[in-house]
Amino acid sequence: MTGAPCARPAAAGLSEPGPESLRPLVHRFTKLAARVASPGVVIGLAFAATAVASLFAEATFVRWTTRRTSHLAAWTVALVMFAGASAALAIGVGTGWDTGTFRVFYLLGAILNVPWLALGTLYLMFGTAVGARVRPWLLVFSGLAAGVVLAAPMEPVSGREIPVGSDVFDVFPRALAAIGSGAGAVVIVGGALWSGYRYARDRSGARWQRLAAANGLIALGTLVLSSGGLVQGSVGHDEAFTLSLAVGISVIYAGFLVAEGNRAAGASGASAAAIVNRSP
Repeated sequence: MTGAPCARPAAAGLSEPGPESLRPLVHRFTKLAARVASPGVVIGLAFAATAVASLFAEATFVRWTTRRTSHLAAWTVALVMFAGASAALAIGVGTGWDTGTFRVFYLLGAILNVPWLALGTLYLMFGTAVGARVRPWLLVFSGLAAGVVLAAPMEPVSGREIPVGSDVFDVFPRALAAIGSGAGAVVIVGGALWSGYRYARDRSGARWQRLAAANGLIALGTLVLSSGGLVQGSVGHDEAFTLSLAVGISVIYAGFLVAEGNRAAGASGASAAAIVNRSP
């Protein structure tokens, strides 16, 4: 006959350590670990996002110098802004926030970089004519946003925790952030999904499937970036916010590399075909 083993009797005056008795110890240990690890994790992720954005901007700039295509110019501007915002974030969480650092971070990261990425998408999807009509309005929006954010009154910021825009600025700067990032994200995600759907329908070769994968990565990375502000604003975990920046820009960069690899493969194939056609 078998049964559950008998519980070991507790010694007199002592109780068995159970979940309830360990909970305060675990809570204190978690708080202590967060105090020790969080600054290093946040700073490391911020610098990682800065490094990836800088490499991405350098790659688009080099290609722009050889091709002079408008979408690469717009993406270069956006990625320089992203790198600047990530650098400001690293400085803020590393040495402590001040009003100047947060203004730069908010202007470049929360308001301007996504609309300029979207301008590149418009150039790529609809050509120079459409992009040229949108660009002057974006320049006006950028100038307005710069003036508002640099001159707007704001609550003092200090410490290493990432401030939330709703706790710092009044309505106008936050409205500009909502308009710029929201409209830009719609253009980027919508354009990527539409082009991916269009390319996926053409099963004539691996080239179109690769372009569909590239556009899917760009859309996914944009969604990850957009979720960062929501996570940090509603939950307050700086690690999650900076992780979303590092992962989001890395995924977009991967999509760019896939697209450019496809373009290079296509160019190599065209060159090979030309050589074959010229041969006797």
